[in-house]
Amino acid sequence: MKKHAPATLRNRDAIADVLARELQPTGTVLEIASGSGEHAVYFAKRFAQLIWQPSDPAPDALASIAAYRAEYAGENLREPVALDASEPSEWLADQVDAILCCNMVHISPWKATEGLFEGAARVMTQEGKMLLYGPYFEAGVVPAESNLAFDAGLRQRDPEWGIRQLADIDAVADRNGLVRGARYEMPANNLMLAYTRP
Repeated sequence: MKKHAPATLRNRDAIADVLARELQPTGTVLEIASGSGEHAVYFAKRFAQLIWQPSDPAPDALASIAAYRAEYAGENLREPVALDASEPSEWLADQVDAILCCNMVHISPWKATEGLFEGAARVMTQEGKMLLYGPYFEAGVVPAESNLAFDAGLRQRDPEWGIRQLADIDAVADRNGLVRGARYEMPANNLMLAYTRP
């Protein structure tokens, strides 16, 4: 029932270091596309004063998250909820202080990214932040060969997938009243982006 994503072990500490800088000391974090649930458990343990709400649209992912949660001794990790980023009108109505989304934008249709920002703008508190982790292409920055190969492989698997242009992400944010306040270079040619209300 438990799934394992090898990348989570490699990137979780680097992501957590950024979260420590960007997240408020208390509040609720909604994790979009939690996948296996390994990130959710690790971050809930690392940030014990924060309430962590994992989510995913896939039943097998929800089962995996629940299995990891059953082994977690803390009380700040909520039961996973079914949530499709591309359907923001169906998101849970509770306000959250932050949203974290790792490695979804490039492995989903563009509609999911548009829904992600629309939903974030609706459920985040006024001081809330949305944090995105993954690979992006940037104007004026020569892309890594590994990212070009990764992008080609993604588009071969599904023409609606692929590494996105950072300018397009920023434009979607702007349409939903959010602005990028920080950009962090991460291991393996990834970025961490922080969006807030202006």
